[in-house]
Amino acid sequence: MKRVIFPVVIAVMLVGNLAYAEKIWHIKAVDSDGQFIDIKALDEKGNIYDVKAIEDGDLHLMDVKALVGDDKWPVKMLLGDDQFAPVKAIAPDGTILDVKALTHDGKRLDVKGVSHSGNIIHIKAIGPKRTFYGVKAISTEGRLHDVKGVKMFDQSREDVLNGVPFQAHIKALPPGYAEGLDIWHVKAIHSTGKMLNLKALDSEGNFFDVKALAEAGNQHLLDIKAFVGDDILPVKVLLSEDKLAPVKAIGKDGTIYDIKALLPDKKILDVKGVERVGNIIQIKAIAPDGDYYGVKAISRTGQLYDVKGVKMSIEKKEGVVYGVAIEAHIKALPQVAGAN
Repeated sequence: MKRVIFPVVIAVMLVGNLAYAEKIWHIKAVDSDGQFIDIKALDEKGNIYDVKAIEDGDLHLMDVKALVGDDKWPVKMLLGDDQFAPVKAIAPDGTILDVKALTHDGKRLDVKGVSHSGNIIHIKAIGPKRTFYGVKAISTEGRLHDVKGVKMFDQSREDVLNGVPFQAHIKALPPGYAEGLDIWHVKAIHSTGKMLNLKALDSEGNFFDVKALAEAGNQHLLDIKAFVGDDILPVKVLLSEDKLAPVKAIGKDGTIYDIKALLPDKKILDVKGVERVGNIIQIKAIAPDGDYYGVKAISRTGQLYDVKGVKMSIEKKEGVVYGVAIEAHIKALPQVAGAN
């Protein structure tokens, strides 16, 4: 794939989803007998609304929304003092709607975040005797994704939406296969099939490893980090007006480290965000002839995940890390059919 010129990239980054037809996935709980249970949003008047996942050009990270008339209201995990964290829909005026699993016999089951694994909070419908039922997104073709709480920051409060503080986004992600605590390699894949090392580079020309961290229980969304001395530093897409978005590691004092791919002859390739599709920014190494090389995380057993920029906000600015404005987080996600 040849390099996309700047005006086209900006158009995609700003309007992104307009180029792709939305597809709606159903959201269901799966009970112990393997039966599907509808997940719905309910307001104070007893009105019931569909809760769906929105496929908007990329399958790595789909929004989960309550469909209220012609509007789509976000579903988030709220802050709370309970053992389990409440999952709710949030109206534009800050009104909170319950999210429940509605059984065939009329019971309404709570939908909660029940446990935490790295970036992921596991979402369950809570049945009789506190039986946990998994929550899934299901396409019209029968594909299944896992519905999870997703965090990008370490503190309990992730952000505030329409005046409501919340602790995690609710997203549908492809099922993952990572097991246990492990460090994965991060590589660009050359057009000849060779693996190119990704490294962080400081101002003095020193190189440092870039790796993906797989934590026990979190096989959906792996952190990408630069190992600089004794520090493990986040890797992000920085906020920029550049033609292609800069991918950098950020030191605790705000120092910026370049992220580069190394050819066998020691030539250094830029690593950039090149296109936005839905919540995802495509991350590529840029070849001397303008070709793009995909970036992957590779486990010791040979599993491959896609390395992507991940956005949670519709705004261009995603947040601030160590005083540096960022546009997206860099994560490794399970591969999906048709992704590049």
